[in-house]
Amino acid sequence: MSTLSANVEQFPDLLRGDPKALKDWAHHWQGTRVLGYVAVIFIGAGLYGAAMGWWRSPRQAGYNLIKFPLVILITTLGNALLNGMLAPLLGLNLRFRQSLMLVLMSFTIACAILGAFAPIVFFIIWNTPSLTGQTQIPWATYNFVQLTQVVIIAFAGIAANVRLLRLLEALGGSKQVARKTLFAWLAGNLFLGSQLCWILRPFIGSPGLPVEFLRPNALEGNFYETVFRAVVQLLSP
Repeated sequence: MSTLSANVEQFPDLLRGDPKALKDWAHHWQGTRVLGYVAVIFIGAGLYGAAMGWWRSPRQAGYNLIKFPLVILITTLGNALLNGMLAPLLGLNLRFRQSLMLVLMSFTIACAILGAFAPIVFFIIWNTPSLTGQTQIPWATYNFVQLTQVVIIAFAGIAANVRLLRLLEALGGSKQVARKTLFAWLAGNLFLGSQLCWILRPFIGSPGLPVEFLRPNALEGNFYETVFRAVVQLLSP
């Protein structure tokens, strides 16, 4: 219990991106700290996903309590492997366990930000006409809500990674190495995370189809095509 309370007290240091504390945590693996980060991810991402999914239906909101944290955790594991291979090429000597801890820290910060946005998103959804029972899909509203969530998630992800920039500088001993590593992290997060979001559909889903946890054609298409189409439709007269 004392270890758990100590980890809770150290959480502000994580949010501030304190390089001294984070560097020590990255080098010393602690199970209770990892479980604490996973708990924050499930709570923050789950609440945000549920708030967004409520626009579609309560069932979609319930699915999102599970699906969005799963997207975050799978992305964490994938990026930890990718970063562990790229970091030495960029001048940062990291083992897989250290890479995993650093990526987990960044996603924990991101999910704390998303959890803070959850009440705002729910307020927006509450004041937006529900999709339930509508014979015609309000595509302009749908695209607006879809792009809003992309902007919020992108903001949370970038803010979380930038928060760790000082830690990367401390580990690499160079601002140039830290910035190259940060750029690689952001690129990996965007590529893997966005495609996982497309496969699992952890937010609204396709408004013309029934609510399902995982669709049979989940692997068809891609995230970038959908965002481009939403922008075009939103800007069309």
